[in-house]
Amino acid sequence: MNILGIETSCDETAAAVVQNGTQILSNVIASQVDIHSRYGGIVPEVASRQHLLTVIPIIEEAMSQAQARWSDLDAIAVTIGPGLAGSLLVGVNMAKAIALAQGLPIIGINHLEAHIYANWLEGRAPDFPAVCLIVSGGHTDLVLMRGHGDYQLLGRTRDDAAGEAFDKVARILGLGYPGGPAIEQAAVDGNGTTYRLPRAWLKGTDDFSFSGLKTAVLHLVQKNDDISAADVAASFQESVVDVLVSKTVDTARKLGAHQILLCGGVASNQLLRQTMAQRSPIPILIPSPILCTDNAAMTASCGYFRLKAGETSGWDLDVEPNIRLA
Repeated sequence: MNILGIETSCDETAAAVVQNGTQILSNVIASQVDIHSRYGGIVPEVASRQHLLTVIPIIEEAMSQAQARWSDLDAIAVTIGPGLAGSLLVGVNMAKAIALAQGLPIIGINHLEAHIYANWLEGRAPDFPAVCLIVSGGHTDLVLMRGHGDYQLLGRTRDDAAGEAFDKVARILGLGYPGGPAIEQAAVDGNGTTYRLPRAWLKGTDDFSFSGLKTAVLHLVQKNDDISAADVAASFQESVVDVLVSKTVDTARKLGAHQILLCGGVASNQLLRQTMAQRSPIPILIPSPILCTDNAAMTASCGYFRLKAGETSGWDLDVEPNIRLA
């Protein structure tokens, strides 16, 4: 089965064609990072307008790269949330238009679930039960996945998501936007042991908290005129990674998980990837960086497994900007 995936949850306009949930025939992404970087963050109205300009050419390019005709498709999968309402509406309405015109079923996809399915796209089949760490700009969720569509929320951030903390600390240090790549690049020249920054363990829970860490960085910078941005970036990154890895591995071991699945934009961070691989006794799957950040191949993959289970959406499908996975 060939599924066309459409993703417009935030500031990437993406379309992809995926076969049988695992084989990427095309995966096209148009980033708006250059537009939003001048504002130091995403401007929702600008993002939705840019999606309107870009979505049709991106879908056409995805179909062209896949060498697919409309008659080759079995369904349209589209992100319905979580995300920016205006951005999501562009993708959902475009998906509805194509589905209606071509007589195809439409499948609304939870963006967080789609991130998990990035782990199916590189010739590997995850082994259930799996503990999934979904770590991105808007979410830091720890989820137990017992099977396709079977999720249990174990923990989530109580305040800032990890990616959000990266953005805010990068702003404090004057490193620019987006914060994740900026912090990671600055940390290359820094020493992560220079500053012992706090780690919020929240003992007895599987939850996360990064607001205090962000505040600690702010106070550190305010009190020191000659502080090394590289050392602060490295120390901050070490703190975030330590907490993410420790809590994920401990939880997976406690639950007897067969695998750990890492996904979401922050999963492209090399220190996180390396530390998770080094410290976990449980097999780990981590998608390539291009599949960690927002893309439509993961949406199409998730759509395939939903369609295979007999699940489709009606014409009343609408966006759900605050939808949760579990």
